[in-house]
Amino acid sequence: MIGRTISHYKILEKLGEGGMGVVYKAQDIKLDRLVALKFLPKHLLCDNEAKIRFEHEAKAASALNHTNITTIYEIDEFEGECFICMEYVEGKSIKELIKKKTLSIQDILNISIQIAEGLNAAHKKGIIHRDIKSDNIMLTAEGLVKIMDFGLAKLRGVSKVTKTGSTLGTLAYMSPEQAQGIEVDQRSDIFSFGVILYEMITGQLPFRGEHEAAIIYSILNETPEPLARYKANVPEGLQRAIEKALEKNREVRYQHLDDFRVDLRKLPKEVESHITKQQPSIAVLPFTNLSADKEQEYFCDGMAEEIINVLTQVEALRVVARTSAFFFRGKEIDIREIGRKLNVGAVLEGSVRKAGNRFRITAQLVNVADGYHLWSDRYDREMEDIFAIQDEISRAIVEKLKVKLLGEEKVALVKRYTDNLEAYNLYLKGRYFWNKRTEKDLKKAIEYFELAIERDDNYAPAYAGTADSYNDLPDYSSCPPNQAYPKAKEAALKALKLDNTLAEAHASLGLLKTEHEWDWSGAEKEFKQAIQLNPACVTAHYWYGLLLGYLGRFDEAIGEVRKALELDPLSVLTHKHMAQVLLLAGKPGEAIDILQKGMEIEPNSIFLHAMIGLAYSRKSLYEEALAELQKEKEIFVNSPPIIDAWIGETYAVMGRKDKVQEILNDLLTRSESEYIPPYLLARLYLALGEEEEGFKWLEKAYEKKDTWLRYLKVFRFESFSSISSDPRFIALIKKMGFPQ
Repeated sequence: MIGRTISHYKILEKLGEGGMGVVYKAQDIKLDRLVALKFLPKHLLCDNEAKIRFEHEAKAASALNHTNITTIYEIDEFEGECFICMEYVEGKSIKELIKKKTLSIQDILNISIQIAEGLNAAHKKGIIHRDIKSDNIMLTAEGLVKIMDFGLAKLRGVSKVTKTGSTLGTLAYMSPEQAQGIEVDQRSDIFSFGVILYEMITGQLPFRGEHEAAIIYSILNETPEPLARYKANVPEGLQRAIEKALEKNREVRYQHLDDFRVDLRKLPKEVESHITKQQPSIAVLPFTNLSADKEQEYFCDGMAEEIINVLTQVEALRVVARTSAFFFRGKEIDIREIGRKLNVGAVLEGSVRKAGNRFRITAQLVNVADGYHLWSDRYDREMEDIFAIQDEISRAIVEKLKVKLLGEEKVALVKRYTDNLEAYNLYLKGRYFWNKRTEKDLKKAIEYFELAIERDDNYAPAYAGTADSYNDLPDYSSCPPNQAYPKAKEAALKALKLDNTLAEAHASLGLLKTEHEWDWSGAEKEFKQAIQLNPACVTAHYWYGLLLGYLGRFDEAIGEVRKALELDPLSVLTHKHMAQVLLLAGKPGEAIDILQKGMEIEPNSIFLHAMIGLAYSRKSLYEEALAELQKEKEIFVNSPPIIDAWIGETYAVMGRKDKVQEILNDLLTRSESEYIPPYLLARLYLALGEEEEGFKWLEKAYEKKDTWLRYLKVFRFESFSSISSDPRFIALIKKMGFPQ
């Protein structure tokens, strides 16, 4: 089709395809303008009903003349092919926008009001769209909304062409009456519009399911989760408007778009008022290193990180976590766009230039709303003044953001854990490598933390860093838990002995109690203590969420990790933890959604492809699962043995026991020279149906305090072995102290 001339239109490229047509970009040779041509699919050419419906689309849309509706130029037939010529809209669909970025409430309201204007104009002419979805609404570069595809529109006075009981449109956006095949009116469009509003705010569809029947059940019976679960500070008026649009009983729903439109138009003022009342918020970007010495990168990061740590202690100030703020390192992105992506009102950026023992630090605080500086300053000092400068900068920010300090105003903001600058720099290097979460980097992190402790053996954060690194080592390497966890515990307890108010140390102890000691109540106590001491401690939130997931408290778990995501929205690790919790809760579809968002941030992050593979397997998409798991092994040559085990289990449910045996044999051979978690071997034996051998290895896992046993209660065995009611399995659950 590309390159052909149809009538007086030259086909340039294919734009898209749907159930009622294929759309091409074309050049109108007569009028020298770009247009979009929509062709009835060839397999429907013999379907008279489809042809009639196709003509209805043109008649319905051409009867409309509105800024927010795509203009129809003509309908024609050429050499047996029916097509509609319409306005070419250059932009992105709402669906594409949602995938690429988080929309602000102001942007959502602007888009929604325009959608309401367009639909209202259609309804007043007796036209119901009946296929309103985020794919069918475009947004131009100028911010203009265009409603497209009136292919399912129903004209007043036109004979009905839809078969009785059929359910046209896209299922997840359908109203209850449409899903049941009942006659629809304008209130069905209102319901679908409510679905889009919900989707724009949360990034999720309100009604979901693994298959068609499950989606229909959700539409007819389930209440969508509150918006607050996905996005903080959503105005109550917006929540009420969406709830009214999504009423299952259409007699209770908005009756006319005029009413819905009026309520939407009231909201911008409420949002503006709401924003002014919101707590001040800030992101601290990594300081730019202007020195020739690349080693200063650690110092620059540390400068920003210390200011982040200081500001988290300030009452009523929301501070974006390090990982998300540092995501923008080296990227040429407008400060206002960064602020919008992180949902903050202010951004701090700065630079460091060092010469000998002297350095110059510049810092500027930028207002996201208009891009203007709220404050800026320059500091020319000796190296020994670093802590005083952090104090000065933090105080200046606090003053400009007009927030109240905790406790007495004159108390210094910076808590100095060490006066040894060398120890401080070594600690910063340790945290830098710990954040990478590979075996090599974790070992390097431990090395730097231990060097920091050598320089100052009372440096509490360095002990907490050591504990975090040893805690993570068994999951990312072949290090036996019995070697790593005693060192983690010793370091965490030392940190708390030096400073019992250090939130990171409590969180690290909570993780150890979760993964090695299986002290569930003790772990929960530590996580709660960490969060009370520092509500912005991201690790405490997502580790606590995982603990709740292991215990089967899924709603609480999802809520806790969501708090971590609010604090650290661009952290791939936090996305993976959310996916873990969703998998534990039996929601693989939602896990895939969150992992794909993580993929957009960092495509080759460790465990990302593997977890998507695991989610595909839970959805019985085994070929796709294997492809992702194999991709993980290709990217990370020394991937941990859990990846092999997941591949083996996928083969098991596919009936490929030869492959399972091959993987099991390989792991058994490797276990002679390296630590292979017994839990993984147990699962593979059980996958082969060898229950005696499987239980033997489960007992070994218990004896060795295998970290992967934390999944025992919630990870399913049913797909390859019915052992959940086996007395040996129940006894092991009890021995581990899982709540019954």
